[in-house]
Amino acid sequence: MIRAVESSPQVSAPVLAAYGYCETVTGQQARNFAYGIRLLPTSKRRAMSALYAFSRRVDDIGDGVLEDEVKTARLEETRALLARVRAGEVEEDDTDPVAVALAHTARVFPIPLRGLDELIDGVLMDVRGEAYETWDDLKVYCRCVAGAIGRLSLGVFGTEPGARGAERAPEYADTLGLALQLTNILRDIREDAEGGRTYLPADDLAKFGCSAGFDGPKPPEGSDFAGLVHFEVRRARALFAEGYRLLPLLDRRSGACVAAMAGIYRRLLDRIERDPEAVLRGRVSLPGREKAYVAVRGLSGLDARHVSRRTVRRHP
Repeated sequence: MIRAVESSPQVSAPVLAAYGYCETVTGQQARNFAYGIRLLPTSKRRAMSALYAFSRRVDDIGDGVLEDEVKTARLEETRALLARVRAGEVEEDDTDPVAVALAHTARVFPIPLRGLDELIDGVLMDVRGEAYETWDDLKVYCRCVAGAIGRLSLGVFGTEPGARGAERAPEYADTLGLALQLTNILRDIREDAEGGRTYLPADDLAKFGCSAGFDGPKPPEGSDFAGLVHFEVRRARALFAEGYRLLPLLDRRSGACVAAMAGIYRRLLDRIERDPEAVLRGRVSLPGREKAYVAVRGLSGLDARHVSRRTVRRHP
């Protein structure tokens, strides 16, 4: 069982300010994520914003315009900062608010900070321009940049005391991270191609005649682009189905948070499946009212109860 430890109501002014900075970053840079974590109690919401702000810093280095050698150096500097956090060397008066917030989160919740090292490893794969021949190859990358974040988040959420199957919660969190990342990859095909990156496995691209890449609003001539998208959508749905088994293991509000974030991405998958070429014309997104509906559904526990019933049927 993984049990999160709630923070004391007494949080110093410097730490509160650091969390405030992280929550601002989260609200501005990650609307889907921010939409989900608003369902959490204050201490957990702050902790999730600290994890996001650190992760955002790592991603921004990888996605920036600096030379690759400079990116690599910056990422290793960030890894050194993480080592200071792990060693308890970051004080409340440190000038880096993200470090202050993350250090406080690490003291309050049992988060596996090694997951942030894995995130840095994954972004270094981006900097090196690694390509992925097979789904097994891509899974290594996805587990670094998303699965690890799932496991870190579980350290904040914790599992319900006595929850049956709680020992598999990290596995489910990891799988749900893979589902979210694969959805991101599908959504961002055109944007990534413009940046010189292709994440989908080369085997899959070849199977559907898409090896030429995606440098315009139309699929490669003679390709079965819709077939490729539908193939990856089915893979993502299978990952969601497995990852959703995490929900009944969480408390109501943590489960609602996960259900809201995952629900938004599942609805993105629905839109992509209905119109595969939409991802080549621009970023597919959901209107605010639909996100609100997903959040309400998550808070009501509908998704958790549905998964719980299905799990009982599969494993009597």
